[in-house]
Amino acid sequence: AQAGQAAATLIAAQLIQYPQSVLGLATGSSPIPAYRQLIAWHREGIVDFSKAVTFNLDEYVGIPPTHPASYHTFMEEELFSAVNIQRDHIHIPDGSAANLQRECSDYDTAISRAGGIDLQLLGIGRNGHIGFNEPAPDFVVATNCVNLKESTKTANKRFFAEDEQVPEKALTMGIGTIMKARHILLCVSGEGKAEILKKVLYGPVTPQV
Repeated sequence: AQAGQAAATLIAAQLIQYPQSVLGLATGSSPIPAYRQLIAWHREGIVDFSKAVTFNLDEYVGIPPTHPASYHTFMEEELFSAVNIQRDHIHIPDGSAANLQRECSDYDTAISRAGGIDLQLLGIGRNGHIGFNEPAPDFVVATNCVNLKESTKTANKRFFAEDEQVPEKALTMGIGTIMKARHILLCVSGEGKAEILKKVLYGPVTPQV
């Protein structure tokens, strides 16, 4: 809870200083405490999202935005429906696009046209993935379509119905896209993330971590 409040404080400060900030947003359990605190401060009149622009990290391929486990739905339920963000300021990759490669390139173009990301919120997977950038032989620079590893699909299975299969692919900002952000805020909590966090903090920077 304290970590979530600390993260929300940094995001709120960004919006108060620069109301038109471009925010990179994340899904999963890690950012939820921060989102809840931001909603509370918005209701108190402290945080205003009306001029902010957002770009989400990723989205599954092959499920519609209305699917209960889509990241469109997640963001709507956990943040967007409770704050005053303008709908045309919200950007999330379209995993149901007919041309996924074009969707990825258009997404990077849209980020550039918005002036780049001022503050990028991140979580990290137990295997070290950022967004859906899985451990790999090389860094993937641009927004791209990735094949999800079994460990990632297993971790996300709890968000899908028992008889549903977790999607095999996802669209994600690349490491290069993420690293262009002016500020990066990584939220990590829980004993299960201790081992990977130690590697992040004290190990070498590699495409694996």
